[in-house]
Amino acid sequence: MADPRNRLVDLAASRGVSLSALSTLIGRNASYLQQFVRKGSPKKLDEADRRKLAQFFGVPDSDLGGEEEISSARPTSEWIDIPRLAVDAAAGPGQFPGEEAMIGAFRFSASWLRALGLDPRHLSTIAVAGDSMQPVLANGDEVLVDRAPRPPREGVHVVRVGDALLVKRLDFGRPGRVTLTSANPIYPPQDLPREDVTIIGRVVWKSGRI
Repeated sequence: MADPRNRLVDLAASRGVSLSALSTLIGRNASYLQQFVRKGSPKKLDEADRRKLAQFFGVPDSDLGGEEEISSARPTSEWIDIPRLAVDAAAGPGQFPGEEAMIGAFRFSASWLRALGLDPRHLSTIAVAGDSMQPVLANGDEVLVDRAPRPPREGVHVVRVGDALLVKRLDFGRPGRVTLTSANPIYPPQDLPREDVTIIGRVVWKSGRI
């Protein structure tokens, strides 16, 4: 069995989250998991903490020091927690993703994510700010962003232009250019050189108020 401390470090790196952010997620002080990894204190994770982390990463409890599960006929986890980041994407500055920016998680069905061809390691959720994408996306909607490296394609994406983090529909119809289009017609399209636009990820799901 792999050392649960090393396994935790590897899992955190694969999801792009810090040990301090994970400590906050399980309701502990920010240095709790750093002390567990580096100083061996506590010697073993509390069962409730261990299960929260295993649920978040979508791995068996035994990966983090729990008892080996006898049943192997079903998936290790039916649900996967996707990090919710403390940034808004619309027309203001922001950083995405940030190790210290995780403020919670959204829980998704593992089978649903697999059916969509989505890898949990490359997923994050953020909030939308402003009305530039109405009626497709409203102010305050939460969106699931797929950051997996893929060739650019048209669709709704989170992008960075300068210091602004935006949610826009992308059009690559002109060589060397990209057009950023809002769903709200009062906002004119932006035609920019391709190198001026950093694609953070594709929006693949939304959640919002009715």
